[in-house]
Amino acid sequence: MKKLFFLTLFSSFAGGLFAQYDPKALEILEAMAKKYRLIPSFEANFSYTLTNEVEKINEEFKGKMTVKGDKYKLTLPEQEVVNNGTTLWTYLPDAKEVNIDNFDPTSDDLNPSKFYEIYKKGYKYLYLEDKTEGGVMCEVVDLVPEKKDAQYFKVRMNIVKKDKSVQSWVMFDKAGNRYKYLITKFNATVKVDDSFFTFDVKKYPGVEVIDLR
Repeated sequence: MKKLFFLTLFSSFAGGLFAQYDPKALEILEAMAKKYRLIPSFEANFSYTLTNEVEKINEEFKGKMTVKGDKYKLTLPEQEVVNNGTTLWTYLPDAKEVNIDNFDPTSDDLNPSKFYEIYKKGYKYLYLEDKTEGGVMCEVVDLVPEKKDAQYFKVRMNIVKKDKSVQSWVMFDKAGNRYKYLITKFNATVKVDDSFFTFDVKKYPGVEVIDLR
């Protein structure tokens, strides 16, 4: 199963080597986090690209996420992840199974509902440059995990300079994989009920339930 998160973080080894707690990077990240904290709920469409130059991998998928507070729902071609803040459901349509687990907010996985706050714990950060992406001027910030054994050795964030929204982020792992998430559509006024963030097994006849709690 492809591990979503995205949900893979944020380009060179040298860049990680000199990462620090850069005041300019912190100022940008704080402004970005403040923007998203003020949004009660939002919906975002995104493209997800996996590349590996050595292995000649170039795959692209499209997805959608809906977030409300600590709750989120992620829809990808091969899986659907639903989190109501305490319980996590991972539904695999092709396998006709759903895995149910307790949600661990301390997990190293990138939490879609808190992606804008990951820099606050366990990362150093460094402002690199202003750069145009897709015709939009962005401020580029690298996040480098403090743990040497972290799954991803760097996350590169492109933050729109004008309004501090996230344009995209790229996650780099030690196997040479790069996972890029590009926001293609963003709706900050979507209204959703809490029930939207619960997976109702009764609506999926024949699905196998694997309860890992």
